[in-house]
Amino acid sequence: MNDFVYDLDPDAEPGSLTFTFGGAVPVASIRPGTVLSTWTRDCFAGRVRSTSDRVSEVCDPRFINPQTGPFYVEGAGPGDTLAVHFVSIEPRESFGVSTTVPFFGSLTGTGTTATLQDALEERTWVYEIDRAERLVRYRALDSVYEVDLPLDPMHGTVGVAPALGEVRSSLAPGDWGGNMDTPEMRAGVTCYLGVNVEGALFSFGDGHARQGEGETCGVAVETAMDSVVIVDLIKGVPCPWPRLENDHFVITTGSARPLEDAFRIAQSELVRWTAAETGLSVLDAYQLVSQAVLSPVANVVDTAYTMTAKLPKTVLPGIAPMGGIHARLRRQAAAWRASG
Repeated sequence: MNDFVYDLDPDAEPGSLTFTFGGAVPVASIRPGTVLSTWTRDCFAGRVRSTSDRVSEVCDPRFINPQTGPFYVEGAGPGDTLAVHFVSIEPRESFGVSTTVPFFGSLTGTGTTATLQDALEERTWVYEIDRAERLVRYRALDSVYEVDLPLDPMHGTVGVAPALGEVRSSLAPGDWGGNMDTPEMRAGVTCYLGVNVEGALFSFGDGHARQGEGETCGVAVETAMDSVVIVDLIKGVPCPWPRLENDHFVITTGSARPLEDAFRIAQSELVRWTAAETGLSVLDAYQLVSQAVLSPVANVVDTAYTMTAKLPKTVLPGIAPMGGIHARLRRQAAAWRASG
């Protein structure tokens, strides 16, 4: 089993980190099938740590959402699909932070939804993370109120270099992946990403201790993560938009504005994927998906919004999506844990 550990410099200045998909020099080269152990900084690169910290005061807006990577995947080329299986995602810190950011979020005026209202007050909440009890503790700022929420670690950003030589901000989602902010990106999930350039140039980051669907205020419970992923390759199989698979669902994504276009992309991709896997006609697959799909909102705050579409595997009996690679990577993950 090929293991690779990539460590970050915790004292690196923000300007030296990776904040794009595409346009960055690979930090390492890995072979398909590699078990990659690494960690990711939180979206503020550790600059926000207390309720007195304000993003606008302690962070440079050019340096938000640092990524770990990119990793050059040997043998990956355009027309292939990268399969990234999340073995584990665990908070590196005992706390996480969330904030309101001026003119950012789904319930305030923004640069693209312009209004004459003042910005919401900038505030910071600090959440205690209890890893033993698997809890995240919310505390109100303006009253005595607290409640425990389930710890549900995930990665907001997972992606590869875009096509056509584009360089895209790590704040943006698209067909390359990027800042999709879907809570579905948990441990036990395999993410499929279409390869656009030689080596794929895979990166990920933006760890969330938990996040509600939609990421309504624009900021989840942000924290650094220790993560283990298996990076593998499906040769000669394209993947037009990011897909996910867990033990119970196949999931498609779409990122666009307005939100209904993101919905349409995710739904149409699920119809096409279902047709390809089952041999059904597109219209028969359309009918099946229409009656069985779930449609969680991923984010309604980023430069493009992201929707997901989930189909239970129970309506796909005997089907092994993407050639059965998710099940194989689950077995590899179990063997890796047993060997450790």
